[in-house]
Amino acid sequence: MAGARSPSFVVTGASGGVGAVIAEHLSSIGHVVNLDPAPAAEASSRVHHLPGDAGDAAAAAAAADLAETHGELSGWVNNAAVFRDAGLATASADEIGALVTLNLSLALVGCHTAVQHFLTHERPGSIVNVSSHQAQRPVRGALPYATAKAAVEGLTRAAAVDHGPHGIRVNAVALGSITTERYEEYRRAHSDADEQMAALHPLGRIGRPLDVARAVAFLLSSESDFITGAVIPVDGGRAALGFDPEST
Repeated sequence: MAGARSPSFVVTGASGGVGAVIAEHLSSIGHVVNLDPAPAAEASSRVHHLPGDAGDAAAAAAAADLAETHGELSGWVNNAAVFRDAGLATASADEIGALVTLNLSLALVGCHTAVQHFLTHERPGSIVNVSSHQAQRPVRGALPYATAKAAVEGLTRAAAVDHGPHGIRVNAVALGSITTERYEEYRRAHSDADEQMAALHPLGRIGRPLDVARAVAFLLSSESDFITGAVIPVDGGRAALGFDPEST
């Protein structure tokens, strides 16, 4: 009798930043398909780059099919995001709505594709949506992004409720500040960035991409097989912190 096939995964937006580290970390478990329009960063032989928009249903289906050729697709990570701001006082409602829809669709299309694939193959599976502390506690100037991430967390819970009977788990990780090239650009422009971020995170530092990758791998694994519909903070305590004016 042939042995069971190894697992495979799809990670969207994994050509750089946090997504690249998630994909590389998961490649120690199985093959990974990175769905991203940008050229892939250097990766292991078990990370396969597929150029495409994560919000495009056809591209997402192609990613699922490619992952299935390398193993049993068992996990999907909706990591791709767009960071573009627009405010109620400076942009039209249509412009803001388009940005919200753009970010939400990246997770919605991924969830839809993964659920359809798991149902077609009559197997359980796990989906992890990458959210942000801003879904609950927005910073000024990030209205479209914060709104979309709040919707992604609602999608996470609703999909978990709908598809739990099929053995499909859906969870989210809500990130605090993470070391990425985007953060490094901010850091180069602000000499006190590390001090600022240490004050925002009770653990006294910002997160590393590997902190996120380990949390995602846990939620995709059988070690978390009774966890679904959860939003797990991976934020060093940032969402739990309340500033005390008397402490300054």
